[in-house]
Amino acid sequence: MRNEKTLGVLYAVSAYVLWGVLPIYWKFVDSVYPIEILCNRIVWAFIFTILIIIVIKQWKELKFIVKDKKQMFYIFIASILIAINWGLYIWAVNSNRIVDASLGYYINPLLAVLLGVVIYKEKLSYWTGSALFIALIGVIIKTVQYGKIPWVSLGLAISFGLYGAIKKSVKANSIVGLTLEAAMLTPIAVAYMTFRHISGVGAFKTEGTLVICLLIGAGVVTAIPLLLFASGARRLPLSLIGFTQYISPTISLIIGIFMYNEGFTTVDMIAFGFIWAALILYTFSQMSLAKSLKNIEQIG
Repeated sequence: MRNEKTLGVLYAVSAYVLWGVLPIYWKFVDSVYPIEILCNRIVWAFIFTILIIIVIKQWKELKFIVKDKKQMFYIFIASILIAINWGLYIWAVNSNRIVDASLGYYINPLLAVLLGVVIYKEKLSYWTGSALFIALIGVIIKTVQYGKIPWVSLGLAISFGLYGAIKKSVKANSIVGLTLEAAMLTPIAVAYMTFRHISGVGAFKTEGTLVICLLIGAGVVTAIPLLLFASGARRLPLSLIGFTQYISPTISLIIGIFMYNEGFTTVDMIAFGFIWAALILYTFSQMSLAKSLKNIEQIG
């Protein structure tokens, strides 16, 4: 049991570290138009996940989901949301807004709680409500600093939060779900890439071998962290998974500030401070809740 938990931590941490360093990957292909990078990510993710489906023999589950119209509708909505999230993230990274992107993924867990209350009528505890209020103060500070709503951060948080909410209704496992999401987007992505190529501005016509290889590799860097995360999630309690998810935006924040010299002012520090405080409060409240439930189960 202990070995399984250790292995779960290793898988989960590896997934979040890979997601955290992903900005470096997109920076290597920043000479390519962001929408074309997104289209390559979709197409090659589809090809790579199909290969995984073949290797692990998941065709039966995939066919079962495809026959379910309700499930396919949920996956269709999820595919749109993840495309928006991926596209906005790639644009943010290559527009020198990694710090804003990291803020979005700090906000996301708390936004997911709020969506649970709104969509699934989940109950909001006093401490979770307090965490949401503290995080809201941080967002307001960023809004005052910019003179406008921090739409990159909120766009990433909302798109991924809604994606997570929709995925709660999807019965497919992670790799089957990603395969079907990519399958729905691939025809549009291929059409766009073909149009760019015919117009003479496509990456496969204008870029060097390294960039082309990295674009093809986008499928691998999309699927591998997801597989690692799925393996970790099966072995760990949700409270521990919830804590490890902050690894990714923290790494991205450090990369944005120290590798790419993005600005991080005193006001940024104050805004992030409120959001970090909210996340600490939320995380410990969840851990306490999980511990209480475990004690109740043991008594029962």
